[in-house]
Amino acid sequence: MATRGRGAAAAALLMAVSAALPPARGFSVPLQRPDDCGAEHYFDSSRLACAPCGAHQRQSSGGSFCECEPGYRMVSTNGGFSVTCEKCPENMSGVTQDGWNCITCPKGLTSKGNCKCPNNEILVERSVDGVLLDEALCIRCNGSEPSFSASDAPGSRCVRCEKTFIQVSKSCDCNSPNILTGGLCFLAHEGLPPKGVAAVRFAQLGITLASAWFLKNLQSSAFACWLYSNLTACQALGNMCVMNMNSLSSSSTDACGLFQYIFVNTARVGVIHSIPYWRHNLPWLYYGDQPGLASQVLEKNHFPTTFTFKGADADVKLKFIAASFDAAGNFLKWQSLEGGLLQLCPDTQTKLNAAYVFGTTYQQNCKISVSKILLDFANPVFYDLFLEYNGGNGQQHLWAVPVLNLNLQYNEKFVNQGSNFNNWLLTRRFFLVDALSGKENDLGKSPRVIRIASKITISIRLVSHTQRGTIYPPLITVGYTDVLIQNPETQSVMVSFAVSYEMNQREAQIQTDIALGVLGGLAVLWSLLKTAGWKRRTGSSIIDLQTVFKFLLFYAGDLANVFFIITVGTGIYWLVFFKAQQFVSVLLPLPSQEEDFVTYIACAFSLKALQFLHLLVSQLAIDIFFIDWERPKGKVLKAVEGEGVTKSAAAPVSIWRTYFIANEWNEIQTVRKINPLFQVLAVLFFLEVVGFSNLALMDASSSLTRSSESYVAPWSRILRFGVSAALWVAIAILQIIFFAVIYERFVEDKISQFVDLCCVSNISVFLLSHNCFGHYIHGRSVHGHADTNMEEMNMNLKREAENLCSQRGLLPNTDGQTFQISISRKMRLNYDWIHETLTRKRGPARLLDSSANTFEQSTRAYNAMNKFLSSFIDHVHKEMDYIVKDKLLLERILGMEFMEPIEKSIFYNDEGHSFTDVLYYGNETTLLIFDILFFSVVDLASQSFVLAAILTYLQQEIFRFIRTTLGQKNLASKTLVDQRFLI
Repeated sequence: MATRGRGAAAAALLMAVSAALPPARGFSVPLQRPDDCGAEHYFDSSRLACAPCGAHQRQSSGGSFCECEPGYRMVSTNGGFSVTCEKCPENMSGVTQDGWNCITCPKGLTSKGNCKCPNNEILVERSVDGVLLDEALCIRCNGSEPSFSASDAPGSRCVRCEKTFIQVSKSCDCNSPNILTGGLCFLAHEGLPPKGVAAVRFAQLGITLASAWFLKNLQSSAFACWLYSNLTACQALGNMCVMNMNSLSSSSTDACGLFQYIFVNTARVGVIHSIPYWRHNLPWLYYGDQPGLASQVLEKNHFPTTFTFKGADADVKLKFIAASFDAAGNFLKWQSLEGGLLQLCPDTQTKLNAAYVFGTTYQQNCKISVSKILLDFANPVFYDLFLEYNGGNGQQHLWAVPVLNLNLQYNEKFVNQGSNFNNWLLTRRFFLVDALSGKENDLGKSPRVIRIASKITISIRLVSHTQRGTIYPPLITVGYTDVLIQNPETQSVMVSFAVSYEMNQREAQIQTDIALGVLGGLAVLWSLLKTAGWKRRTGSSIIDLQTVFKFLLFYAGDLANVFFIITVGTGIYWLVFFKAQQFVSVLLPLPSQEEDFVTYIACAFSLKALQFLHLLVSQLAIDIFFIDWERPKGKVLKAVEGEGVTKSAAAPVSIWRTYFIANEWNEIQTVRKINPLFQVLAVLFFLEVVGFSNLALMDASSSLTRSSESYVAPWSRILRFGVSAALWVAIAILQIIFFAVIYERFVEDKISQFVDLCCVSNISVFLLSHNCFGHYIHGRSVHGHADTNMEEMNMNLKREAENLCSQRGLLPNTDGQTFQISISRKMRLNYDWIHETLTRKRGPARLLDSSANTFEQSTRAYNAMNKFLSSFIDHVHKEMDYIVKDKLLLERILGMEFMEPIEKSIFYNDEGHSFTDVLYYGNETTLLIFDILFFSVVDLASQSFVLAAILTYLQQEIFRFIRTTLGQKNLASKTLVDQRFLI
């Protein structure tokens, strides 16, 4: 009962709460900001809304509480949220600094109702023991010797005045003709730096601003640096020069002009660490503007230590360290770049530190909100970058890293023109964000313009012919973006940080060009030989336009092979030598240096596609005929239509054997030496599942697996092609070996089975791939008949197995059933004369009855062709006879025939089933290379192995369908086999 009662009470409570809840908009609140509250309201943070102030109160400067109006003092307050104010009497109209008391102000009031004092006087409201005075006192600070005191900035106490005042005027005043600038006092005499221009040029926006920071500090920093060699003043002046993009103008007196003035006129003070560009007391900003100096800085000396891909941490990591300064010139600290000091994009510590692992190409890009930049980089920090190394005696040394400022006007023209670094002007100091120089008039306000290092690239260049990982001094390239502040919440900037590795690729390019030239020349010779062989096989000796076109087609295919060999060799070379090296001797080409390689792949694919289409068209235009050797068995009685009588006639020969052979030929037209689907799936499996794709990353690791927490380097297009092409070739070779050694020997060999089937079916195949050249499969049965019952067929096969009958070869006592045939012109003319009736459904009057229908004409033409070819094989036509011989070794190598069939045709013995040249099976190399190039082109365009695999398989199926369909039509047209029986 108690439980039931508690349940009822809970249900009632829920119903009450539900009833109390407002409808759909009960959880919606209005958005109000402190700026929206107005002068008589404050922002109540507990309600996130504006609330009214009390009587005689106004909003505070921060907007989060109320304060008394001028002339009113506080009586009570609860943290500013509940304030009680009281009006001060007429004779004590001022309010003390703390706001609690009224006081008489003899020298006037401020806008806030407090007492004020003249310059160099301090306000005193209480006695030494804290008793409030009836009238505030303004006490003048003693600026004479020995006190030399002046009021501080708030005007609350006297402090010793700035030392330049004392040095110049022996007082705390800086009267004319002395110069007061930036809170410092200087003697007016000759030799001072010229008056500086406190302007900052934002070239990308086309505007020049009068910077509040420059107005306050430029002249004083220049004077203090020049007169007193003040270290922070010199650093501050150098920082202002850097904020002005290291501008170089002999006629300008901007920050850099003043710095150059001091630099030139302080040669007598000496240099630091024997570096001529680093003067005592001055920051090192420039390397000098002598022609060719950049080349000397970047290439004359090698970095004193070496790096490896696999070794101790000291040999694998780049230890960059930066000396950091604030805008006022104060040294902050030494900072390591590890941890993402220069990387504006947020990321994990592991991924940020990967930028400094030697050999790992690093790329980071992101968009950053301007509001976040203003929040995180309110004060600029300036960096002098060094690379730390061990000097060999246990002493750590630093190597200065030069800076290429892309916004330096001197550099812009050379960088845009792609000029080498001989003409560059190198600098030293840089910053990430400058939100200071873009402030106008008031340093306390938000900047009008900010300047962001939107592109930072650290370049590491390997010394040529090194075997121990020797590098040139690194170079950091910085590009800045000027942003006009409009709405920081919606504005954003794209920033990037990269570490790139490069080496001089000129030697590799020369070797590639030599290989391309040599192999290209050999391709021309090989194409000429192919064209000569083609002319011999067509029975023509005239060089016409068709011959030139054919040569170009042959050359396209051979040149595609040249490009393929070069690109595959290049890809595998970089894959092996880059990933396997321990002591660094080679570095990958940069993406910009891969353009020629990608062009070679595109050329190879285009030319190979042309060769493939040529091959497809050639195979779809072959002449083929099935010679049926079967003879009638006895005679049958046949009624004569229209005469009412019967006559004896030869028993008809079954056409089903011909249909059967035609179907088998149709099936083997697209049989390949490999399984295309397995090939694609196996390549994709090894790339994506096993992890071979990780070998294509631009880092030194040769591991096939990567942690999800580790940084993933950009892809190298050369390595992607090298890995995928190597896998394609390796898997294809393994497939070919498997099918040739195991599958075709122990399971199924469709090509050999087709030849055997022709013999069992008593049908030979006569095909012409050229006008006077082709292939012949001798399928004449040694038993005389093939159209028999099962018992007799088995008996015949048994006798053949026991060698109780003659051999299957064309010649007596031989087994040779396949031949390459080179027929005479006379033979070809007779073949065409009879074949014309097969293709045009009409023929000469002596062969066809003019009253017969089309089907009967075609049947008679088929019988005439069968009779002609069988009699030709049986040497019946002495004027069109043939001989059988072996091909010379050189003829086999060159793929052409030296002997021209003038009077007699020539049958060349063939042990290798060369009739597959008119099938997919005999052109596996062309098909495989086309598949590899198609896969690679799609992958290089999409950077996706999966998409490349899918599209490669689709194109294989599409072209297989086209080859099968059109090949079937050609087969039906040339052999008179009804296409309805080809399944």
